[in-house]
Amino acid sequence: MQRSWYEALLLPLACIAIAVPALLAFNVPPSATFLNQAVALLGWGGFTAAFCCQLAPGSLRWRDGGALSGALLVMGVAVLATAVLRGLPWPLAASAFAVLFAAGWVVSVATALRRSEKAEAAFRATCIALVAAGLLSLVVGFVQYFAPRWADGAWIAIAATPGRIGGNLRQPNHLSTLLLFSLIAGVWLHERFSQRLTQAARAGLIVFAVIALLGVVLTGSRTGALCTLFLSVWGVFDRGLSRRARLLLGLSPIAYVGMWVGMDVWAHHSSHVFGGEAQLNHADLSSSRFAIWNNTLSLIAQNPWTGVGWGEFNFAWSLTPFPGRPVAFFDHTHNLPLQLLVELGIPVGLFVLALLLWALWRSFSNALADTPSSGMVRCAFMMVLTMAVHSELEYPLWYAYFLLPTAFMWGLSLVGGPDEPAPGVKEPSSWPQGVWLGVVSALLIAGTCVAIGDYLSVVRIFSPGDSTASLPDRIRDGQRSLFFAHHADYAAATTTEPASDALEAYRRAPHYLLDARLMQSWATALEQSGDTDRARYVAQRLKEFRNPQNEGFFAVCDHRPAPGEALPFQCLAPSRPLDYEDFR
Repeated sequence: MQRSWYEALLLPLACIAIAVPALLAFNVPPSATFLNQAVALLGWGGFTAAFCCQLAPGSLRWRDGGALSGALLVMGVAVLATAVLRGLPWPLAASAFAVLFAAGWVVSVATALRRSEKAEAAFRATCIALVAAGLLSLVVGFVQYFAPRWADGAWIAIAATPGRIGGNLRQPNHLSTLLLFSLIAGVWLHERFSQRLTQAARAGLIVFAVIALLGVVLTGSRTGALCTLFLSVWGVFDRGLSRRARLLLGLSPIAYVGMWVGMDVWAHHSSHVFGGEAQLNHADLSSSRFAIWNNTLSLIAQNPWTGVGWGEFNFAWSLTPFPGRPVAFFDHTHNLPLQLLVELGIPVGLFVLALLLWALWRSFSNALADTPSSGMVRCAFMMVLTMAVHSELEYPLWYAYFLLPTAFMWGLSLVGGPDEPAPGVKEPSSWPQGVWLGVVSALLIAGTCVAIGDYLSVVRIFSPGDSTASLPDRIRDGQRSLFFAHHADYAAATTTEPASDALEAYRRAPHYLLDARLMQSWATALEQSGDTDRARYVAQRLKEFRNPQNEGFFAVCDHRPAPGEALPFQCLAPSRPLDYEDFR
């Protein structure tokens, strides 16, 4: 393949990997993000496959990923260990392991690109895709805020929170991070090609930066506001940037505050809702994060050595007594270090965190170096840093459309630069590496296609379409799913009457998300099967959530029973001590 054709191929593949997942509004239940993540996996499979014949001999080295690859490997082993030793359902384990494998593969390809001098072409394509994703997401976001009636849910997602935009990712914090990524990418494109740009095109950077920051303001994301400070520090200290870029980045927090105040004043005078003001007026500025972090620390203290198991935080937290727990059902801790410590245990969790911190430090060190590619490395590092900040307050890396671009940027910044071949040394053939790239990338694409077909087996449960099969038959088909059987189990557990007939479904469904509806049906099923103590325990944990959905379930406890009549099970504590381990 000629170089020009190769570079022309990279851009559409990068857009499929980055822009399409961010812009896809259409999804089918039960998951609101599955198709976005599937497209991201397909796109990155194609993007990595494009390098089959382009890498220099010897450039694909597994050790180049270093600490980052090691951290992903340890997490992958933890997934399998939790499935084998602690009962994590295999569909959930298979999904988690596949995504971690994809991230490790993207890291390996990214480090190989740095060895082969193909990094800039790939980085240019990803930056253009990020800018395109940011611009089009801004269009979607502005429609959501200024013309919400135009949002049809199919092409433009309906904003979940009045006064806050989320783009087609549907989450304001996610859109905020995407816009910051696109702004950083725009800065690099401007710096790299500034000599070829007209004055008007250079001014376009300022226009793009302003509307991107306005988009961040409209998301109401406090994480986004915090990240503008890091952009400012970058602009102040990076002397490799042009004066225009440094001034733009340095003033970004001031511009953010100015637009925030402007939007607040405009909203008051135009009777619009401004989500930024609503966020600041919350009684709990942390949005229950402080409470869930406090609960997480308690869980870590109770399970210091081996943790609760990979992916089992929600299961363990929901089934552990926390009388003052947050009302919402949390499936993550909203903090990456705490997530690793509570699920892996302190020894393994600290080891993984140390590996990640070392990888981050190595990227930072490479960003400080004065090399021809230092501008690219600094921009890649700033994207990784933005994601690291976001991960202290949420869990964006649990979404493939954020995990894989971050893995790519991190991999690019882990290697100092291309190797210089030793004089007189004959390089080995690149054919075996091309085969490896092609095979693994093809497996990633094929595996994603299998997952999409597998997902359709559970979609039919919630959206039967023209299917004439009964709900129980559709549920049974879904329970044979390789990756998504837990969705079918949830449907079985919450629709079967009597509930005790679906006891088998509770072996998997609570490990995905244990919410109010599932806890009530589970407690009822346990009581109907004669397992009264465990039924009472689940009911007591459910009561702690103070969920209005369950008021009727506990209303019977407000009435004094007739003489000789026992209180219903949900009104009594279990007669023996239990914990979440008794429900695996």
